[in-house]
Amino acid sequence: MNESGFSGLLDQETLAARVDGGDAPDWVAAHWTSFRDGLLGERNGSPFPCFFGVESVERGWPLYSTVESVTDKDALLTFRDTLLEYLSTYDDHAPSASFVVFFKPDGAESEAEYHERLWHVLQFLHVHDPEPWPADLPVEPEDPHWEFCFGGEPMFPTCRAPFYERRKSRYCPVGLEITFQPRRLFDGITHDTDAGARARDVIQGRLSDYDGVCPHADLGDWGVEGDREWVQYMLSEDESQFPDECPLTVSREHPKAVSTPLDSGPKTAAD
Repeated sequence: MNESGFSGLLDQETLAARVDGGDAPDWVAAHWTSFRDGLLGERNGSPFPCFFGVESVERGWPLYSTVESVTDKDALLTFRDTLLEYLSTYDDHAPSASFVVFFKPDGAESEAEYHERLWHVLQFLHVHDPEPWPADLPVEPEDPHWEFCFGGEPMFPTCRAPFYERRKSRYCPVGLEITFQPRRLFDGITHDTDAGARARDVIQGRLSDYDGVCPHADLGDWGVEGDREWVQYMLSEDESQFPDECPLTVSREHPKAVSTPLDSGPKTAAD
């Protein structure tokens, strides 16, 4: 951790110091500033909705990395390895250490293009996962108990992106940003616990105030009939640009890099 450069695993103190010292590329500095100011600032007189996330950033708990390209195989394999390092590190790093990943802008503009990028990255991770899909986790995204899994660990990836005009809690002016939260970080605060129910009420109240609109209809809880995880990873702003079904193809065959072909991914401005 904290090796030179920005594609490896960085703690918050190191990332902030490198940005403040002028050692970061402009897009990395812009991503960090947007993330920090978004989590620690206010909008419409309300703090950022997820008070767990606010506390985590205030205490310097998250871990970070950056990815130079959503299409370059070597860049994505490096990211794969960094995510594996995070999964072997986060338990010992802090009480609640999410993994925040900044992607280099590549000319994407529309909501549909950002959905394509997210799902290409997740498909790449799945195909190149060194661990098989857990036997007790369904492979069908329409199952209420389905969720993305990597390295044998179920997790909840959520995105910020530039296309969010109304839901500013999901807005990042720079480019794609994904925060990975292992399911274990939610122990004790799930919807079926008193603490989880209280947290949900507070977060949804803040969400309405912060965004100035009602909470998104797709927000739900894992394992609840009728709710789905995959639609929450990158919430829709314009439903006409949202995928009709989950774009991820999940296989129990392993190794998946042999059994599941992967296309070249979304086109970028350089293509």
